[in-house]
Parts: sequence; C-alpha cells; structure tokens
Amino acid sequence: MLSRLLETPARQAGVLEHAEHRPWPAPPRPWTMAQTWERLLFAHWRCDPERIAALLPDGLELDVRDGEAWIGVTPFCCEGLRLRGLPPVPGVSTFVELNVRTYVTHGAKPGIWFFSLDASSAFAVGGARLSYRLPYHRARMELRERDGWVALQSERAREPARRFAGRWRGEGPLFRAEPGSLEAFLVERYCLYAADRTARLYRAEIHHEPWSLQAGAAELDDVSVVPPELELGGDPLLHVAGRQDTLVWPLERLV
Repeated sequence: MLSRLLETPARQAGVLEHAEHRPWPAPPRPWTMAQTWERLLFAHWRCDPERIAALLPDGLELDVRDGEAWIGVTPFCCEGLRLRGLPPVPGVSTFVELNVRTYVTHGAKPGIWFFSLDASSAFAVGGARLSYRLPYHRARMELRERDGWVALQSERAREPARRFAGRWRGEGPLFRAEPGSLEAFLVERYCLYAADRTARLYRAEIHHEPWSLQAGAAELDDVSVVPPELELGGDPLLHVAGRQDTLVWPLERLV
C-alpha cells in the first residue's frame, strides 16, 4: 500500500500529458487537487427531464440526449487524495464514495451536477463542503470484494433512510466510448458545477484520460440514496471502470 501511495502522485500529474481528447483545453492555471478512482460502477437510469430540471439551480440547463435525461449512481473507492505539492496521507487519502448525479451545461461547457455525495471519510466530507461547495455527507460504508464482485453497503449517518446496497462486476472486453456515443455523453465530463446557499453558481474544471470501460453486471438491492422526487424506472445502463487518475482545479464563480 505504501509503495502504491508513493507512485500515485507521478501517475496523477502525468495525465496532463494526454489532453487531446478534451472538448476544450485544460485550464492554463495550476490544478489544486488530485485523486485516483478505483472499482467504479456507473449505473444510469433514464428520468423525466422535468423532474430533474425542477431540482436544478437557476442558470444551469439540463443536458439531455435525444430528449432523454439521465440520473447516475456512482460508487467507487477514492485513493491518493492530495493537494498539489503534497503526498497522499495514509489513513486520510483513501475512502469510499457514492455520488448521485445528472448532466447539465452552462456557457457551452457540459458537466456534472451532484445531488449528493456520500463518503466514509469525515475529512473528505468537511474539506469538499468547504472548498468545493458540494453536498457531501458522512456515511457508514462497507466495501467488500469477493469472487470478482465489488459489494457496497452504505447508510447516511444523519439520514439513515438514504441508503445504497448492491454489488457489481465488469463483463467483457475493455473499451473506450466513441465520440458522440451515449457512453461518451454519460462519462466523458470535464467539469463539475456547484452552488452556494445564495444560489451563486460555480464551476470546477476536471481532467483525466478517457475512461476505459466494461459492460457491467450488478445486483442493486437499495438505491434510496437517490432523492425521492426522482423516480427511477426500468433497468439501469451499467458500466464498470478500473483506475482513473484525476486532477481538479479550484472553483471559479460564474454568476
């Protein structure tokens, strides 16, 4: 584990050597945070665009594809969390995270809007709320791996009704989403949006290499982490991903 933490900063910083796939250039100013994502599930459901749009702040436009809007539930393990110039700290930089997201756009930059982000680390929750104005929540989370499956049980500390229980695994060959495909629309996002308590909007740029995906298999027993105003219908579209080294820039105020 220690050797992995020591090699992680170089691998994270190295992703900037590959930026030709980005829909717009990476910011010229320095990035401020790095993290590595592992054992990730993308579970996506089609959802009524009007239901989602009603929960977005003014100034953001819901990003739809062929008239359809999507809700994503994405559990993963975060490793190597660190600030620029500092190494990952053992015991602090690794934790489990689960986010609920949709897709939005502002100023011709399509990105991610998070309805919630649950994490097993109090440090990550406090830091992200303060630095990125994101709706992070502390959760009791247990991640296990067995026979090729990754299983997660999650229950929000202060809202125990907001839970997740499921397991997933990848099936078939690795692939990268073709530009213009539905898979690219869902996963190839290079910024996130946030809002403060006075509804002022912010954007943070993100960079990583193109996702290496597999078709996914999953047994999802409880996804009540999703806001009750959003109704998930039908079977989700499932993809699984391995390691993804990621850089994040500081928030910039938009309006």
